Amino acid sequence: MDARCITPRYFVSPQIAVEDIPAIAEAGFKSVICNRPDAEVPPSHQAEAIRAAAEAAGLHFEVLELTHQTMTPDNVALQRNLAEGCEGPVLAYCASGTRCSVIWALGQAGDMSADEILSATAAAGYQLEQLRPALG
Repeated sequence: MDARCITPRYFVSPQIAVEDIPAIAEAGFKSVICNRPDAEVPPSHQAEAIRAAAEAAGLHFEVLELTHQTMTPDNVALQRNLAEGCEGPVLAYCASGTRCSVIWALGQAGDMSADEILSATAAAGYQLEQLRPALG
């Protein structure tokens, strides 16, 4: 597990495996959000396999598959609601953590300055300067 802190409540990670779930629970995470489409991974890493392990470990689990085409305003709002509405801290994962960072950044537009948003993602290792125009 490579959890990277965006905020004290929201962390992102590259793809996780069933074997990572005990460490995720031990690290204090309460919720996991899968942003990676099942079509990108083998069955052992698909959402339902991760969900079963997460729920067995007492973690809340949500799925919001994201691609460039599905990074819509509705999904931005849904991700924010999922992250803020479930018990935290929250770990969101995709292939590299970038999609989870991008959707968080877009969800903060209007509430945080572009500089604050980009600083938070950069501190976690995600350079998202190309989003500046969309962040206000």
